[in-house]
Amino acid sequence: MGNVKTAVKKISRRHFVLAAGSLAAAGGLGLSRIGYAAEGRITVADPGGAWGAAARKAFYDPFEKASGIRVASVAREADPLAQIKAQIQTKSYLWDVTIATPYARILLDKLDLIEPAGLAPASFDGMIPGSITDSWVGVDVYAAILAYNTKTFGDKGPQSWADFWNVEAFPGRRSLRKSPVDTLEAALLADGVSPKDLYPLDLDRAFKSLDKIKPHITAWWGGGAQSTQMLQSGEVDMILLWNGRAQAAVDGGAPVKVVWNQGLYGIEGFFILKGSPRAELARRFLEFCTDPLRQAQYVQEVSYGPTNLHAFKSVSAERAAILPTSEKNFAKLIASGDDYWAEQIGPVTQRFNSWLLK
Repeated sequence: MGNVKTAVKKISRRHFVLAAGSLAAAGGLGLSRIGYAAEGRITVADPGGAWGAAARKAFYDPFEKASGIRVASVAREADPLAQIKAQIQTKSYLWDVTIATPYARILLDKLDLIEPAGLAPASFDGMIPGSITDSWVGVDVYAAILAYNTKTFGDKGPQSWADFWNVEAFPGRRSLRKSPVDTLEAALLADGVSPKDLYPLDLDRAFKSLDKIKPHITAWWGGGAQSTQMLQSGEVDMILLWNGRAQAAVDGGAPVKVVWNQGLYGIEGFFILKGSPRAELARRFLEFCTDPLRQAQYVQEVSYGPTNLHAFKSVSAERAAILPTSEKNFAKLIASGDDYWAEQIGPVTQRFNSWLLK
């Protein structure tokens, strides 16, 4: 895949003009459109925890200051489809905006649950390809990566999924995600499939590859907190997990090395619930979240990558080194197959769960 410079070259370059005074402190993109006193309130549903706290500091409070529109935030379930459907069907809107990954967005769009926002992706400077549509704004990039214990391997740990599968050269306790997403991709990459040929997934080949490593898997993790805990406690020597969860272990003092090579990246972004009576206010919020200064603030709080690459102008080199979309790291990552998973998540999950029980 192309590196970050290539991605940016595909996007027109414009200069960001920051408003003066208090608006400048809130960030600059689109403030000529939204930076005036406005009455109203929107409610944003997010995952809560550290994610929600970072979003409050980087997006919600600055947007309130810039626009005069209040932002209430609530924590939602990991899979909010039923909640979204119920609100739209009954026209009882508890939320106006929520967060979704691209493959979830594709599914929601097919179910006609997303409000058109009238955004023009080409007019937003610096956004990585695939991070913005006419109705969805990606605000962060995460990656499913390989991490290992440096007490076990020192500087000679596994550097690829083939190494993870190589139990003779890299003996140790292993863990994979209890989900077909990312796990099947790792299995195919370990078996020699080229990233450009990854999708659609060759399921028979993927499960044959998983058959080889299954006896050596100490634990299958189901939640991000569990994956961090296994690294921190030394329960496993190598693991597939999200980079933010690996970084949490590093920040907690665990001897952990993150391997960006062959990581699979995904994007999280905001969309407006279909029919929201506050859709116009919410659209302004989506525009605001593309601001590179806001995204730079966000990635100071959590170790995800900004979708607007201009954010790196305001991020230290030390901080950028641990973020997925910094130039060095992003060049090693593979885009997750969002269209594939939007179509296949149900049947593939069923097959994966049956395989686990064998």
